Amino acid sequence: MSGLIGAARKLQLGTINPDGTPHMVTMFYAMVDDQIAFWSYRSSQKARNIERDQRVTCLIEAGEDYFELNGAMIYGKAEIVTDPNRVRYVGSQVVRRMMNIEDEDSIRPFVEQTAPKRFAYLVEPVRVASWDHRKLA
Repeated sequence: MSGLIGAARKLQLGTINPDGTPHMVTMFYAMVDDQIAFWSYRSSQKARNIERDQRVTCLIEAGEDYFELNGAMIYGKAEIVTDPNRVRYVGSQVVRRMMNIEDEDSIRPFVEQTAPKRFAYLVEPVRVASWDHRKLA
């Protein structure tokens, strides 16, 4: 599973709307201190949902055909990161991975411009479910 989490760049993030329905979005992410990390605009629905209820589900999957499917569903609690330095750090890790760029200097202007409008999030796993249909072939 750690290979899948390390190789993928996007996940499906589930948060809980005020009426109890799921709110699902695709997010780019990075690993920070062995936790799934992402950032988002503070006014987004997912940010408001996490502020109210920190329970989240992260779905990471790969494969196109049935016998290629493999994935992990991470149930966890999202820590809201508001410290500007930590938000910039998480943001830079996410953007570097999203754009497949090693040079942090090239993304610094974007991170600096957008970070004041964002919070970062670190997901503390509570439970993990995984599957690998490649083993069925």
